[in-house]
Amino acid sequence: MADIRIHRKHQLGLERARAIAWKWAEDAEAKFDMACTVIEGEFSDTVEFTRSGVKGQLIVAADHFDLEARLGILMGAFAKTIQGEIEKNLDALLAAEGKPKKAAPAKKKAG
Repeated sequence: MADIRIHRKHQLGLERARAIAWKWAEDAEAKFDMACTVIEGEFSDTVEFTRSGVKGQLIVAADHFDLEARLGILMGAFAKTIQGEIEKNLDALLAAEGKPKKAAPAKKKAG
């Protein structure tokens, strides 16, 4: 069996981190046929995910994400690839959240 551990620090606060985690879970369900369950807490959330050969959780806190996954024997052969995909997806979601929002273009006054 192979284990995957990923830690990412951020400064988003719990509400924004929670939104990213939910998006991550939706993507995991759609792309990888994962079953995801979100357990909300006062100070952190846990996203539990599972599918054949994979079981894990993503801890969502105000200042970090911690992901741990255990891969079965067959999936363990692809551990580096799987970890790379998870990191790429999570990092892309964090990068998108960190980009400044574009201001709406100013409207011209009629005159």
